[in-house]
Amino acid sequence: MYEIIAYCGLICQGCPIYWATKEKNEEKKEKMRVEIARQCKEYDLKYELQDITDCDGCKTEGGRLFSDCKKCEIRKCARGKKIENCAHCDQYACEKLKKLSDADAKSRLDLIRSTL
Repeated sequence: MYEIIAYCGLICQGCPIYWATKEKNEEKKEKMRVEIARQCKEYDLKYELQDITDCDGCKTEGGRLFSDCKKCEIRKCARGKKIENCAHCDQYACEKLKKLSDADAKSRLDLIRSTL
């Protein structure tokens, strides 16, 4: 399966919001969204159920996009520079990217960068 690697190095298919978006059964989709909102509250993330919107991945063009992805500074920057992901940026790894504390995403970008 083709993986959507977000600009920041995260894999979109690893996101529960992406999973809920792809769920065909509407009842199950709603339960998934309720669970996502519940888990967000556990981590002090201030998302309500209505905030858990459909998302086809941060690289989607004119498609469904999670509300936080729409506001993402890393996404805005990479799209403005018209680069595939941050590994392709001449300012890698900038302060915006360093704020993301996902070791797997960083390793993924490091690997991509090493092949350029």
